[in-house]
Amino acid sequence: MKRLIKILFLSLLITAIIFSFYYLFGLVFNSSEKEVYIVEKENIEFGFNLDNFKVDRDTIQFGDSFGEIMLRNKLSYSQIYNIVQSIKDSFDVRWLTAGKPFTILSSKDSLVTPQYFIYQPNPLNYVVIDFSNFDSIMAYNKKKPFKIVNKTTSGIISNSLSETMDENGLPWELINQLSDVYAWTIDFTRIQKGDSFKIIYNERYIEDTILVGIKNIDAAYFNHNGEELYAFNFVTDSLKQTPEFYDQNGNSLQRTFLKSPVRFSNISSRYNLKRRIAYYGNKVRPHKGTDFAAPTGTPIMATADGRVEKSAYTRANGYYVKIKHNNTYSTQYLHMQKNGRVKKGQYVKQGDVIGRIGMTGNTSGPHVCYRFWKNNRQVDPFKQKLPPGKPVPSELKVNFDIYKVPLEESLNQINFQ
Repeated sequence: MKRLIKILFLSLLITAIIFSFYYLFGLVFNSSEKEVYIVEKENIEFGFNLDNFKVDRDTIQFGDSFGEIMLRNKLSYSQIYNIVQSIKDSFDVRWLTAGKPFTILSSKDSLVTPQYFIYQPNPLNYVVIDFSNFDSIMAYNKKKPFKIVNKTTSGIISNSLSETMDENGLPWELINQLSDVYAWTIDFTRIQKGDSFKIIYNERYIEDTILVGIKNIDAAYFNHNGEELYAFNFVTDSLKQTPEFYDQNGNSLQRTFLKSPVRFSNISSRYNLKRRIAYYGNKVRPHKGTDFAAPTGTPIMATADGRVEKSAYTRANGYYVKIKHNNTYSTQYLHMQKNGRVKKGQYVKQGDVIGRIGMTGNTSGPHVCYRFWKNNRQVDPFKQKLPPGKPVPSELKVNFDIYKVPLEESLNQINFQ
């Protein structure tokens, strides 16, 4: 009996050992299985798994058309015509620009049939033309996924704002945005050595490393000739979501007129009613305009909203544009290039390009002569007290004060480069 119990005990022990062995072996086997069968990341771009297609990438060449490109990729004339007609209300294939990249996704079978044409007008945006099913051809616009990176920078003016920011490796888009922020309050032609700035701004990146532009400036600080000028980007209209810049007291930085019709230009001659010219025997020849010198082709902007009163030519003025802003103010822009000017009767907004720097009329170099009328009399625009924009609405003043405090503290903590 004792022997029988011993045999039974040994049998159970051996069985337990065997099950334990298989259990442990199963764990090891399953563990190794998990390590071997790792799911690889899909090759996703433009919303497609590129592993499912034959992918051809190229660049629009000068003289290329959508039709020629698709003919080279084995589509027939009738197929191309159907595509163009089907998408004409959503995308005009004539918008394809030389130098811009495109991608064609084709089937991976023996026919290698094109199914999608993807055009990239810029690194962030792209257009997909879907003709994978010729019964439902469509075109749609998309954006690549991007992330926003908050950054800060600063600088001390050594010569000009643009040169200093360029020397600091800052993108031109940021330079232009900063000049737009202070376009109403700072005469950039009078920037002095030692003036300084600080900026808090946001950059867009795709694929983590590719910069695709400046999203916006959150706040800025400019010390100009000893005067401290803060600027805070604050949205007052929740429907329009249009940001405006205000100082630390909630006053708008905008004015009725821009300080200059040209970005980053030099004033070569100011308004001067007692100007003498040697060519005319040193006689007084009043100069009732302000000359902004800049390279030929530089855009000229309307300094305020208004309607084009004249877009014409005279022997002295060359090609010029005159804008009536209201019953009090008018402005005039002389010596423009012939082409690209706005037309008489056209309504323009502040900052709109109305022409380009030229050398037409009586001029010895490329510039725009900017003339300013108040109550039908030409005056010096820099000596006019122009009305400011509207301040932060009273009902939003508390919100603004809460919003600007951390930004102001961040600006104050930035060290100058």
